[in-house]
Amino acid sequence: MPIAEEPEPRPAEDPFDNLVLDDDFVRSAEVKEQAGRTRMLAARWKEQPPHDPGGRRSVNDGPRPKRRFGRKPKPVDPWGNVRRRKPNWQAPVYVALAVAVVLAALNVESLRGWYADWRGEPGLSEGPAARPVPTVGPETAKPTAAAPQVDEQQPTVARPWAGSPAEGWPAGPDAIVLPQAQAVGTFDAAEVAARLKLVKDFLVASNLDHAVVAGGQPATALAMLDTEPRRQADGWLRQPSDKGDATTLFSRFDPRDAIPVNDTVKVQGRMSFEGDGEKGLLVRTDYTFVYALRPGPEAGKKRPTPSGGTVKPAGFTTEEVSPTTWTARTIVRRVIAVRFYDPARYDVNPGKIRFADTNSDVGNSACDVYDGFFHPQFDQFNLGFDPQPQPSGPSSDPYDRSKDIEEHGECGTVTRS
Repeated sequence: MPIAEEPEPRPAEDPFDNLVLDDDFVRSAEVKEQAGRTRMLAARWKEQPPHDPGGRRSVNDGPRPKRRFGRKPKPVDPWGNVRRRKPNWQAPVYVALAVAVVLAALNVESLRGWYADWRGEPGLSEGPAARPVPTVGPETAKPTAAAPQVDEQQPTVARPWAGSPAEGWPAGPDAIVLPQAQAVGTFDAAEVAARLKLVKDFLVASNLDHAVVAGGQPATALAMLDTEPRRQADGWLRQPSDKGDATTLFSRFDPRDAIPVNDTVKVQGRMSFEGDGEKGLLVRTDYTFVYALRPGPEAGKKRPTPSGGTVKPAGFTTEEVSPTTWTARTIVRRVIAVRFYDPARYDVNPGKIRFADTNSDVGNSACDVYDGFFHPQFDQFNLGFDPQPQPSGPSSDPYDRSKDIEEHGECGTVTRS
């Protein structure tokens, strides 16, 4: 029978049986093994030592080196390689949009003209491509042709004369030049010069005085008239009608409908004198006055007038009236003859005005309205809607001074303003 082998003797007690690997055991270890990343970096740095990017400095390093124009150093990684930044495309786009908005705000009218050209609307552009209007002086004789055509443009507050030959005309009282005075009839040269100046002063007071043009009473002009013409003019001012209206002599605009853009009035014409055949003096004047106007607070609205008529706008729009609104022009041509009688033969008031003849023609003013004011029509109130019948009269060029004023008795249209 086999004999059982004797078992090996039991070893002594294992010293690690009661060992507990807790936090206290780990912290009390005398030898600590480095982390895997630390061993990896240590092996790499043996062959390629790291480069100090200079991000951390101590008080012993001395002052920082000066940077050119204060620019920050480019970011680098621990080995000195420059880090690439992600491209930022939004910033340039935002800057370009901001610049475009500022430029558009500074030049609203040009932007409006560009938009009109883009839509194919003619006559609204007022850009630098427009040809300059030639400058002309006061007339010395009757012209043989109408004023030359200019590029059609929409007038604005900034450029009230755009698209008009009046842009090159003289302006204000200086545009009325007196002829060289000579003795005529019973009047010597000095007396003729005084009466020529009186006629000019009347034209200025009745057509160029800013207060009168803005709708005020022409008191200064009335004071220059003799008894009978003054009585008649007073009646036209107090009770205007189709039989007599103050606009026959005075250029006035209702401030509710139209307001002058500025104090400038363009003027073109001439003055002459001759004997009246009875040893008196006859002064003839032929002047065209061009007024630049912007809409008043009630422009484009229908309202009754003292004559019983109605101011009819050319159209309707909801556009707000503001200083940047389009403007309009009214052209008034006046042909007036003033007679100074021989004081030895006639009982007259020396130094006062009596009319031998008065005639006028107005371009761009409502027809059949007799309330003592002109009523211009504005383009912004005629944007595709026209509630009133079109004028049936003939068309005319208000800048054609080569022709005499024609009496046709119908409400016509103007070919340009």
